[in-house]
Amino acid sequence: MTVDNLLHLANNSGGVLYVIAAMLFVALTIIIERSWFLQRASSGSRAVLDQVDRLEQLNAASLTACAEQFQALPMASLLKVAGRLAGQTSRDELDACLDEAIMREAPNIDRFLWVLDTIVTLAPLLGLFGTIVGMFNAFQVLSNPGNAPTQVTGGVAEALIATASGLFVAMIGLVFFNGLHNRVRGVVHQLETVKAVLVNRLAARAHESLKPVHEVPRPVVGKFASQGV
Repeated sequence: MTVDNLLHLANNSGGVLYVIAAMLFVALTIIIERSWFLQRASSGSRAVLDQVDRLEQLNAASLTACAEQFQALPMASLLKVAGRLAGQTSRDELDACLDEAIMREAPNIDRFLWVLDTIVTLAPLLGLFGTIVGMFNAFQVLSNPGNAPTQVTGGVAEALIATASGLFVAMIGLVFFNGLHNRVRGVVHQLETVKAVLVNRLAARAHESLKPVHEVPRPVVGKFASQGV
């Protein structure tokens, strides 16, 4: 199919095919960008867990250094909060602050997925609208004298391309939307795991530091007063 034929089909659809092509471009852009980001976030979460397990001293300095290593990833904010509050708050306060950090990162994790969801819903409707416009143009052939009725069938076939295009974009978007949504859930679960690890390790370290130190009684030097000097 040549470029002239594609332009002819797009014009007969009332310009709907141009819109569907733009929606396909936007959908592919979101799919590529979100897949790359979520892959980095997932691998970064596993690397954070491995690094936290290897740390002998889980303190503010080590957590801040780890946060700088994973900058621009969702788990970096959790490490920064844990490093800032390490040894200064109780277990419940630390847990609440890390929950707040996860909620702040949630919009960045599923960003633009609503656009992909909208494209999945809107593309078939636009395709149907383009088919209706194309069928109007096809049946207008009968109003011109000398035109054969067989020309209507060709116009109807061209009009159905808009519906097929809309369904094609919707199918691609639906498959990747479900896949990306599942990966978003996986990344959020990893953040919850990182939070639980940080809370447990820091709370255990704070509990050990607060243990009372029992002084060993020192021997009494000299004589008791009852024994005389």
